[in-house]
Amino acid sequence: MKNEISVGDRASPKLSVYIIAYNERDKIRAAISSVKWADEILVVDSWSTDGTTEIALEMGARVIHAAFNGYGDIRNKAIAECKYSWIFSLDCDERCTKDSRDEILRIINSDPSCDAYWTPRKNFFMGRWVQHSGWFPNYRQPQLFRKGAMKYDTQPVHEKFIMFSDLPVGYMHNAIWQFPFKDFSQLLDKANRYSSLGALKVNSHNVTMWDALWHGLWAFTKHYVLKLGILDGWAGFVIALGNFEGTFYRYAKAVEIRHQKEWVSKLATLEQTEDIQGSMF
Repeated sequence: MKNEISVGDRASPKLSVYIIAYNERDKIRAAISSVKWADEILVVDSWSTDGTTEIALEMGARVIHAAFNGYGDIRNKAIAECKYSWIFSLDCDERCTKDSRDEILRIINSDPSCDAYWTPRKNFFMGRWVQHSGWFPNYRQPQLFRKGAMKYDTQPVHEKFIMFSDLPVGYMHNAIWQFPFKDFSQLLDKANRYSSLGALKVNSHNVTMWDALWHGLWAFTKHYVLKLGILDGWAGFVIALGNFEGTFYRYAKAVEIRHQKEWVSKLATLEQTEDIQGSMF
Protein backbone atom coordinates (compact mmCIF):
# COMPACT_ATOMS: atom_id res chain seq x y z
CA MET A 1 0.00 0.00 0.00
CA LYS A 2 1.84 3.09 -1.23
CA ASN A 3 1.00 6.63 -0.33
CA GLU A 4 0.83 7.89 -3.93
CA ILE A 5 -2.74 9.22 -4.12
CA SER A 6 -3.35 12.47 -6.00
CA VAL A 7 -5.53 15.16 -4.48
CA GLY A 8 -6.56 17.44 -7.34
CA ASP A 9 -3.37 18.56 -9.01
CA ARG A 10 -1.36 18.08 -5.84
CA ALA A 11 0.43 14.81 -5.18
CA SER A 12 -0.15 13.38 -1.73
CA PRO A 13 2.82 13.78 0.65
CA LYS A 14 5.15 10.81 0.91
CA LEU A 15 6.55 9.19 4.02
CA SER A 16 10.05 8.06 4.98
CA VAL A 17 10.52 5.65 7.87
CA TYR A 18 13.94 5.46 9.49
CA ILE A 19 15.19 2.67 11.75
CA ILE A 20 18.44 2.84 13.74
CA ALA A 21 20.15 -0.52 14.09
CA TYR A 22 23.22 -2.27 15.39
CA ASN A 23 23.33 -6.08 15.54
CA GLU A 24 19.53 -6.43 15.53
CA ARG A 25 19.10 -9.48 13.29
CA ASP A 26 16.44 -10.91 15.63
CA LYS A 27 14.27 -7.78 15.40
CA ILE A 28 14.97 -5.93 12.15
CA ARG A 29 12.87 -8.16 9.89
CA ALA A 30 9.66 -7.71 11.89
CA ALA A 31 10.26 -3.97 12.28
CA ILE A 32 10.67 -3.48 8.52
CA SER A 33 7.69 -5.73 7.75
CA SER A 34 5.44 -3.51 9.85
CA VAL A 35 6.21 -0.44 7.69
CA LYS A 36 6.44 -2.01 4.22
CA TRP A 37 3.61 0.30 3.17
CA ALA A 38 5.83 3.40 3.51
CA ASP A 39 7.35 5.13 0.49
CA GLU A 40 10.86 4.74 1.87
CA ILE A 41 12.41 2.61 4.60
CA LEU A 42 15.84 3.81 5.67
CA VAL A 43 17.98 1.69 7.99
CA VAL A 44 20.85 3.59 9.62
CA ASP A 45 23.28 0.88 10.65
CA SER A 46 26.46 1.28 12.69
CA TRP A 47 28.30 -1.50 10.84
CA SER A 48 26.48 -4.50 12.28
CA THR A 49 28.37 -7.79 12.20
CA ASP A 50 25.43 -10.19 12.68
CA GLY A 51 23.73 -9.92 9.28
CA THR A 52 21.40 -7.02 10.12
CA THR A 53 22.48 -5.09 7.02
CA GLU A 54 21.93 -8.05 4.72
CA ILE A 55 18.44 -8.72 6.12
CA ALA A 56 17.47 -5.05 5.73
CA LEU A 57 18.61 -5.01 2.10
CA GLU A 58 16.79 -8.29 1.44
CA MET A 59 13.62 -6.68 2.85
CA GLY A 60 13.91 -3.78 0.42
CA ALA A 61 15.19 -1.12 2.80
CA ARG A 62 17.81 1.46 1.86
CA VAL A 63 20.79 1.09 4.17
CA ILE A 64 23.41 3.66 5.10
CA HIS A 65 26.21 3.20 7.61
CA ALA A 66 27.04 5.77 10.26
CA ALA A 67 29.24 5.78 13.34
CA PHE A 68 27.36 5.83 16.63
CA ASN A 69 28.26 8.99 18.54
CA GLY A 70 25.12 9.08 20.67
CA TYR A 71 21.42 8.78 19.87
CA GLY A 72 20.86 12.47 19.20
CA ASP A 73 23.65 12.59 16.64
CA ILE A 74 22.64 9.45 14.78
CA ARG A 75 18.97 10.48 14.66
CA ASN A 76 19.95 13.79 13.09
CA LYS A 77 21.97 11.88 10.49
CA ALA A 78 18.93 9.70 9.76
CA ILE A 79 16.65 12.72 9.34
CA ALA A 80 19.09 14.34 6.93
CA GLU A 81 19.11 11.19 4.79
CA CYS A 82 15.32 10.79 4.58
CA LYS A 83 13.99 11.68 1.12
CA TYR A 84 10.38 12.61 1.77
CA SER A 85 8.39 15.39 3.40
CA TRP A 86 7.08 13.35 6.34
CA ILE A 87 9.19 11.12 8.58
CA PHE A 88 8.27 8.35 10.99
CA SER A 89 10.88 7.10 13.46
CA LEU A 90 10.71 3.41 14.37
CA ASP A 91 13.08 1.52 16.66
CA CYS A 92 14.04 -2.09 15.97
CA ASP A 93 11.98 -3.34 18.90
CA GLU A 94 8.87 -1.45 17.76
CA ARG A 95 6.09 -2.52 15.40
CA CYS A 96 3.72 -0.23 13.56
CA THR A 97 0.19 -1.65 13.81
CA LYS A 98 -2.48 -1.41 11.11
CA ASP A 99 -4.41 1.14 13.17
CA SER A 100 -1.36 3.35 13.67
CA ARG A 101 -0.51 2.99 9.96
CA ASP A 102 -4.00 4.16 8.99
CA GLU A 103 -3.78 7.09 11.39
CA ILE A 104 -0.38 8.14 10.04
CA LEU A 105 -1.71 8.12 6.48
CA ARG A 106 -4.81 10.07 7.49
CA ILE A 107 -2.66 12.72 9.14
CA ILE A 108 -0.20 13.29 6.32
CA ASN A 109 -2.93 13.18 3.65
CA SER A 110 -5.04 15.76 5.43
CA ASP A 111 -4.18 19.37 6.23
CA PRO A 112 -2.65 18.65 9.65
CA SER A 113 -2.71 21.28 12.36
CA CYS A 114 0.65 20.09 13.71
CA ASP A 115 4.07 19.45 12.25
CA ALA A 116 4.97 16.73 14.77
CA TYR A 117 3.03 14.09 16.70
CA TRP A 118 3.73 12.14 19.87
CA THR A 119 3.17 8.43 19.26
CA PRO A 120 1.92 6.21 22.11
CA ARG A 121 3.60 2.86 22.62
CA LYS A 122 2.18 -0.32 24.15
CA ASN A 123 4.83 -2.58 25.70
CA PHE A 124 4.81 -6.38 25.87
CA PHE A 125 7.05 -7.70 28.66
CA MET A 126 7.27 -10.94 30.65
CA GLY A 127 4.33 -12.45 28.76
CA ARG A 128 1.89 -9.59 29.29
CA TRP A 129 0.90 -6.16 28.02
CA VAL A 130 2.15 -3.67 30.59
CA GLN A 131 -0.65 -1.30 31.60
CA HIS A 132 1.17 0.89 34.15
CA SER A 133 4.78 1.43 35.34
CA GLY A 134 5.11 4.48 33.07
CA TRP A 135 5.10 2.09 30.10
CA PHE A 136 1.61 2.82 28.78
CA PRO A 137 0.97 5.04 27.09
CA ASN A 138 4.73 5.36 26.70
CA TYR A 139 5.74 8.37 24.59
CA ARG A 140 9.37 8.13 23.47
CA GLN A 141 9.35 11.37 21.47
CA PRO A 142 7.43 12.82 18.51
CA GLN A 143 7.88 9.90 16.12
CA LEU A 144 5.84 11.34 13.25
CA PHE A 145 6.96 14.74 12.00
CA ARG A 146 7.37 16.89 8.95
CA LYS A 147 10.94 17.02 7.66
CA GLY A 148 12.57 20.25 8.79
CA ALA A 149 10.19 20.67 11.73
CA MET A 150 12.53 19.29 14.40
CA LYS A 151 15.94 17.90 15.23
CA TYR A 152 17.66 16.43 18.29
CA ASP A 153 20.30 17.70 20.67
CA THR A 154 23.60 15.83 20.77
CA GLN A 155 23.13 14.10 24.12
CA PRO A 156 24.46 10.52 24.05
CA VAL A 157 21.23 9.06 25.46
CA HIS A 158 17.72 10.27 26.36
CA GLU A 159 18.14 12.88 23.68
CA LYS A 160 15.75 15.83 23.60
CA PHE A 161 14.02 17.13 20.51
CA ILE A 162 14.20 20.74 19.33
CA MET A 163 11.22 22.15 17.43
CA PHE A 164 11.62 24.66 14.61
CA SER A 165 7.87 24.90 14.02
CA ASP A 166 5.64 27.29 15.98
CA LEU A 167 2.78 24.79 15.80
CA PRO A 168 2.00 22.68 18.88
CA VAL A 169 3.06 19.03 19.01
CA GLY A 170 0.01 16.82 18.49
CA TYR A 171 -0.83 13.35 19.77
CA MET A 172 -1.59 10.21 17.81
CA HIS A 173 -4.32 8.03 19.31
CA ASN A 174 -3.33 4.56 18.10
CA ALA A 175 -0.37 2.92 19.81
CA ILE A 176 2.48 1.13 18.13
CA TRP A 177 3.77 -2.01 19.84
CA GLN A 178 7.12 -2.39 21.54
CA PHE A 179 8.87 -5.62 22.51
CA PRO A 180 11.74 -4.15 24.53
CA PHE A 181 13.53 -7.24 25.84
CA LYS A 182 13.89 -10.78 24.53
CA ASP A 183 15.15 -11.96 27.93
CA PHE A 184 16.63 -10.65 31.18
CA SER A 185 20.13 -10.53 29.73
CA GLN A 186 18.97 -7.90 27.24
CA LEU A 187 17.42 -5.88 30.08
CA LEU A 188 20.70 -5.97 32.01
CA ASP A 189 22.70 -5.17 28.90
CA LYS A 190 20.56 -2.11 28.20
CA ALA A 191 20.83 -0.92 31.81
CA ASN A 192 24.61 -1.22 31.57
CA ARG A 193 24.85 0.47 28.16
CA TYR A 194 22.47 3.32 28.96
CA SER A 195 24.01 3.98 32.38
CA SER A 196 27.44 4.34 30.75
CA LEU A 197 26.07 6.82 28.22
CA GLY A 198 23.99 8.59 30.88
CA ALA A 199 27.00 9.01 33.17
CA LEU A 200 28.51 11.34 30.57
CA LYS A 201 25.52 13.69 31.06
CA VAL A 202 25.87 13.89 34.85
CA ASN A 203 27.80 16.80 36.33
CA SER A 204 30.01 14.62 38.49
CA HIS A 205 31.75 17.45 40.37
CA ASN A 206 29.87 16.93 43.64
CA VAL A 207 28.16 13.57 43.02
CA THR A 208 28.65 10.89 45.68
CA MET A 209 27.62 7.27 46.04
CA TRP A 210 24.85 8.44 48.40
CA ASP A 211 23.47 10.45 45.46
CA ALA A 212 23.58 7.29 43.36
CA LEU A 213 21.61 5.39 46.01
CA TRP A 214 19.04 8.17 46.50
CA HIS A 215 18.41 8.63 42.78
CA GLY A 216 18.13 4.86 42.34
CA LEU A 217 15.61 4.50 45.17
CA TRP A 218 13.57 7.41 43.81
CA ALA A 219 13.50 5.81 40.33
CA PHE A 220 12.22 2.55 41.85
CA THR A 221 9.56 4.32 43.93
CA LYS A 222 8.40 6.46 41.02
CA HIS A 223 7.82 3.48 38.70
CA TYR A 224 6.57 0.95 41.26
CA VAL A 225 4.39 3.19 43.43
CA LEU A 226 3.61 6.52 41.76
CA LYS A 227 3.22 5.03 38.28
CA LEU A 228 1.36 2.00 39.70
CA GLY A 229 3.89 -0.61 38.61
CA ILE A 230 2.69 -2.68 41.56
CA LEU A 231 -0.46 -3.38 39.51
CA ASP A 232 1.63 -4.98 36.75
CA GLY A 233 2.71 -7.89 38.95
CA TRP A 234 6.24 -9.19 38.60
CA ALA A 235 6.65 -7.31 35.34
CA GLY A 236 6.07 -4.04 37.20
CA PHE A 237 8.56 -5.02 39.90
CA VAL A 238 11.23 -5.92 37.35
CA ILE A 239 10.65 -2.65 35.45
CA ALA A 240 11.04 -0.67 38.69
CA LEU A 241 14.12 -2.67 39.66
CA GLY A 242 15.62 -2.12 36.21
CA ASN A 243 15.09 1.63 36.62
CA PHE A 244 16.78 1.46 40.03
CA GLU A 245 19.79 -0.32 38.56
CA GLY A 246 20.10 1.91 35.52
CA THR A 247 19.81 5.09 37.59
CA PHE A 248 22.09 3.89 40.40
CA TYR A 249 24.84 2.83 38.02
CA ARG A 250 24.50 6.05 35.98
CA TYR A 251 25.43 8.12 39.02
CA ALA A 252 27.91 5.55 40.35
CA LYS A 253 29.73 5.61 37.00
CA ALA A 254 29.75 9.42 37.12
CA VAL A 255 31.51 9.16 40.51
CA GLU A 256 33.93 6.67 38.96
CA ILE A 257 34.66 9.05 36.07
CA ARG A 258 35.44 11.85 38.52
CA HIS A 259 37.73 9.61 40.56
CA GLN A 260 39.55 8.45 37.44
CA LYS A 261 40.18 12.07 36.47
CA GLU A 262 41.42 12.82 39.99
CA TRP A 263 43.70 9.78 39.95
CA VAL A 264 45.16 10.74 36.58
CA SER A 265 45.79 14.26 37.86
CA LYS A 266 47.43 12.98 41.06
CA LEU A 267 49.56 10.49 39.12
CA ALA A 268 50.74 13.23 36.76
CA THR A 269 51.65 15.40 39.75
CA LEU A 270 53.57 12.55 41.38
CA GLU A 271 55.42 11.78 38.16
CA GLN A 272 56.28 15.46 37.72
CA THR A 273 57.53 15.62 41.34
CA GLU A 274 59.70 12.54 40.82
CA ASP A 275 61.16 14.07 37.64
CA ILE A 276 62.00 17.25 39.49
CA GLN A 277 63.58 15.34 42.38
CA GLY A 278 65.49 13.13 39.97
CA SER A 279 66.94 16.14 38.19
CA MET A 280 68.31 17.47 41.49
CA PHE A 281 70.82 14.61 41.84
